[in-house]
Amino acid sequence: MSKADQFIHATTLGDLLLSAAHSWPDTDALIFPDESLTYRDLAARAMRHAKGLMAMGVKPGDHVGVLLPSCIEFVDILFGVALAGGVTVPINARYRAHELAYVTDNADLVTIITTEQVADQLNFVDRLCEGLEGLAEQTDPMDLRLKGCPRLRSIILLGDGGRPFAVTAERFDALAETVTDEAVHERRAFARVRAPGIILYTSGTTSNPKGCLISHEAIVRTSQALAERYELTDRDRFWSPLPLFHIAAILPLVAIYAKGGTYLSMQHFDAGVALKMLETHKVTATYPCFAPIMVDLIHHPDFAKTDLSSMRLMNSSLAVQTGAMKEMLAKAMPNCIQVGTYGLSEAAGTVCTSSLSDSYEVRTTRLGRPLPGIEVKIVDAFGNPLPAGEKGEILVRSPGLLDGYYKDPVKTAEALRGGWLHTGDVGSLDADGNIMFHGRTKDMLKVGGENVAAAEIEAYIGTHPAVKMCQVVGAPDPRLVEVPAAFIELHPGTSLTAQEVLDYCRGKISSFKVPRHVRFVTQWPMSTSKIQKYKLRQQLEAELAAGAAA
Repeated sequence: MSKADQFIHATTLGDLLLSAAHSWPDTDALIFPDESLTYRDLAARAMRHAKGLMAMGVKPGDHVGVLLPSCIEFVDILFGVALAGGVTVPINARYRAHELAYVTDNADLVTIITTEQVADQLNFVDRLCEGLEGLAEQTDPMDLRLKGCPRLRSIILLGDGGRPFAVTAERFDALAETVTDEAVHERRAFARVRAPGIILYTSGTTSNPKGCLISHEAIVRTSQALAERYELTDRDRFWSPLPLFHIAAILPLVAIYAKGGTYLSMQHFDAGVALKMLETHKVTATYPCFAPIMVDLIHHPDFAKTDLSSMRLMNSSLAVQTGAMKEMLAKAMPNCIQVGTYGLSEAAGTVCTSSLSDSYEVRTTRLGRPLPGIEVKIVDAFGNPLPAGEKGEILVRSPGLLDGYYKDPVKTAEALRGGWLHTGDVGSLDADGNIMFHGRTKDMLKVGGENVAAAEIEAYIGTHPAVKMCQVVGAPDPRLVEVPAAFIELHPGTSLTAQEVLDYCRGKISSFKVPRHVRFVTQWPMSTSKIQKYKLRQQLEAELAAGAAA
């Protein structure tokens, strides 16, 4: 296909699905380990959800919370909300009660779609009852009255269960029967491409997440640009293990639907199940993205014997992974093109990614060039552009940027200045425009006046053969203000002491970069896909304060 034939069609999420269902009705649109849907079936289910939401009073622009694990219903609802003219607010399934209460109120949700028992230790309804004061005492499921969440009118409960305060799946389906297809299409016809389609609550470094207002145009255009860069077609099968409430799952989903291919996912990431899916369904493109997932895949006992020969593309971002991972992937999948990617929720996902024609060296040591329609520049602390090779803050400008943080003009003004998104990330561009990520500006330590990137220390400690994962945070120090502290997860069957870690660092990295504290962990405090460093920092600060008091 020539460049002139590669069109980007700015449209809404709802129209995107209906267009795919018209062009590829019998193609598998969605595959989970135990269930699959064609485009025709997926469109029909999305229409039914749109009708149910409209019957319950959801109006254009209303915010609909989706508190579900990754599942087929999540995709139905994502497109159903769009067809009804609403805005989907994916809610992180790991959120605890107080976090659910915060997002429900902050996002002005009018309804929440959820399910009850998900796992032995996870019941979303119980968690909502804990977080939303007075919910358990409500008796009219069509008209909730909660002081802490004044706009919340209803909770829709999927599955066979029921609670007095929740609209059952049976009642929801009955309500859907009262709305016609024509009514949905009339609602859909009024949808604007620049209207918000999704509000993504960012996770990571702050205690309260921020709601990124992402328009239909932003997510659709960015996804289509990604599909073109990866040369996807209707024959591709695109697998992403990320939860569907994460941008790194929504982005490849929309990208492959723009081409009429198949999207594969799973309720929760399990490396063994994932490898079986990759082999059985002859997956051609994958989007594992993050180090914890890559590590679990590579070190699973079935990895070496799994036939991955169908895979032609993997977004592995080897430039920010360990050398051992690069060697193992090259050996296991010699014909698979490894690409690097830089992106963030505020830019609707991918900002830069490799081209398939880039050299292996470029694809595995850098994170690609900006997608079409996206501009990137590197600036110093005063906003001055920096030349190739110089490190500074990454700024992004594109139609795919968020329109702001919901109900937070202060943070919006901080992030969006002069038409550019100030990412807070440290990066550099090479002479050919390929980007490299060097860490967060807020992930920089100030050790006795020296600027130290946590990522640099993490990368070096990660070269130790016993280290599976390392995360570095700043710890308070009376003399140096702060010093590096390393949290380390070891490979199963290996051992390492704190002193051995220090010995491994001394003489290899600058003395002020050598960790002053080493802690070993078996579990990380996680958001959707990122390790929450602020929790590691809080844990260490509490420990040090208790020790000082004693």
